[in-house]
Amino acid sequence: MPAPSRLIVIILGIFTALAPLAIDMYLPALPQMQTDFAASSTQVQITLAAFLAGFALGPALYGPISDGWGRKGPLYAGLIIHTLSSLACMMAPSVEIFTIARFFQAIGACSGGVIGRAMVRDLYPPQETHRVYATLMLVMGAAPIIAPLAGAWLINLLGWRSIFATQAIMGGLCLVLLHHWLAESHPPHLRRRSGFIGALVAYGRLLADRSFMAYALAGSFGMAGLFTYISGSPFVLIQYHNLPLEQFSWVFAANAFGFIIAGQINGRVLHGLDRHKVLAVAQWAQLALAAMLAAVAASDFAGVIGLSVALFATIACMGFIAPNSSVLVMAPRGGAIAGTASALMGMLQFTIGAAASALVGLLHAHSALPMAMVMLGFAVLGPLSLKLLPKG
Repeated sequence: MPAPSRLIVIILGIFTALAPLAIDMYLPALPQMQTDFAASSTQVQITLAAFLAGFALGPALYGPISDGWGRKGPLYAGLIIHTLSSLACMMAPSVEIFTIARFFQAIGACSGGVIGRAMVRDLYPPQETHRVYATLMLVMGAAPIIAPLAGAWLINLLGWRSIFATQAIMGGLCLVLLHHWLAESHPPHLRRRSGFIGALVAYGRLLADRSFMAYALAGSFGMAGLFTYISGSPFVLIQYHNLPLEQFSWVFAANAFGFIIAGQINGRVLHGLDRHKVLAVAQWAQLALAAMLAAVAASDFAGVIGLSVALFATIACMGFIAPNSSVLVMAPRGGAIAGTASALMGMLQFTIGAAASALVGLLHAHSALPMAMVMLGFAVLGPLSLKLLPKG
């Protein structure tokens, strides 16, 4: 197979970016949505947990289907679901309807990430995948920088519902890109149509694979801290620290920038190092920095500046954890099982992420401490996950 063009990698990055855009664009709107829907802060934060729950379920569908029927068809279906659900979010009359629409929006949006990772595995040899994942992270990582700024601008100009109109338009543009510029990467002779029972068997084998579970959980616990921050930060920074929407968006963008820079260092500077060792060091660094974050939150040391610096450092560690755990999960599992492995990894990440988001919502207080303590708890679990690796 000829080497894929840089354009293909950029397109896959755009598809993968649909999910972070769907999450991050609406974050500045959460306090305003609480007012408009006459809802509690917990109800509004549950809309993020619902999105993450949909993101956990979606891969269970796309993984086996894309392994058995090819990559493009399921990607078409996912993009259509995302587009229609974005319109439903825009028109939702209540927080309950909005929450349901967000669930289905996530089921659509996750197709880009799940199938995109499988397509990378289709197109590149294992020794090259880490560089492609780093490029995908660069394209995808622009989303959390741009998204809250764009969201705040749209809120001030047209109101929060315009955010979801914009996401529907983006879904339509992705359908055009898919139709005109992205070829099928999984040829018929490599496809495996195993049916529902076969899919369960494949998932069971992966769940029993200690190496798969160790690295998938390592990535999941690392990213749970990110989802905790995403869910809690609008209320901590906008309501508790009284940051205007624009300032919140810049703080969020700065943290996303740290995540991206770490990912690029990982892909371009540390690419010759042992991936397992880099992952382990990043986990322990995240644990130490999350403990510092909790101390800053408990003492309110240096106010919003101290909190922002501690958050920046903690989140940057995830830029090392995410790509290395993905490579260690996916590199040994190509061919017919690549989509299923990618799907199960996504299911674990977003199931744990949904739990983290719901937990910080339930613990919501007029303080950064609940958010920081949840991040610390998942940082503790990260290094423990590698204990699952088989001896020797």
